Amino acid sequence: MLYVFLSICCSVFVSIMLKLVKRYHIDIYQAITWNYSIAIVLSWLFLKPQLNNIGEAPFYLYGLLGLLLPSLFVVLAASVKLAGIVRTDVAQRLSLFIPIVAAFLFFNEALNSIKLIGLAVGFAAILCLIPWQKQTRDKTTTGSWIYLLIVFFGMGIIDVLFKQVALVKQISTGTSLFIVYSLAFVIAFIGLLYQVINKTMRFSWPHILIGWVLGIANFGNILFYIKAHQILAKNPSIVFSSMNIGVIIAGTLIGVFVFKEKLTIFNKIGILLALIAITIIYYPQLFTKPFSH
Repeated sequence: MLYVFLSICCSVFVSIMLKLVKRYHIDIYQAITWNYSIAIVLSWLFLKPQLNNIGEAPFYLYGLLGLLLPSLFVVLAASVKLAGIVRTDVAQRLSLFIPIVAAFLFFNEALNSIKLIGLAVGFAAILCLIPWQKQTRDKTTTGSWIYLLIVFFGMGIIDVLFKQVALVKQISTGTSLFIVYSLAFVIAFIGLLYQVINKTMRFSWPHILIGWVLGIANFGNILFYIKAHQILAKNPSIVFSSMNIGVIIAGTLIGVFVFKEKLTIFNKIGILLALIAITIIYYPQLFTKPFSH
């Protein structure tokens, strides 16, 4: 469980950095761009990509991921800034329901009553987390719900795409990640160059260094997550549920007690429903075992 704990720490650390963007006048686009440059180096060092058979790689999926990852990262930063760490982390974790729905709609997987209940509870959690009313005093605006929904659907779509990439047995996970990070960096860097040429941005070493720190944490989250699945190969549900529940709890504690984020009663109910929904999805046996007499 050490790797799960480390993965949770890295995930929440990324959210904390995104929360501090405005306070320290960090150019988030530049930081996100350089985040992928260090991810490329770390992928090469730790995941040992094999590029001798990349001709069989699903480059259309890699291209979509390379475009979506930096784009969603920018939205994620905006969501943390406007809606807060707590709501954003919960929306991000509840996105696990998107691949479940996709499996039912597109891959002919059976959707039983327990999964339907889990999806319904998760949907209720999302509704409770959305800040419907204007709350300018705690820096939550009426438009922040849009970012929460984009994070929810965006992370879910990325998860579906990565699951599709994983089905390609000829290409290892490390190789796929290396290629995706490389494409994400190239796409983000082109956008960065465009802004520099138009003089709306200039290169800055502090932003590059912050981007590298962000990239180390972001990559650490993925590396430790993979390690946890390798150690607990026979119990993947433990890794999935521990990771998602742990990030929600840790993000809530830091958001409320460190950053003084305000939560309504509906937000608190939403967090509880999110934890219940994740438990229902990953431990359905708890809800199907007959009671003993």
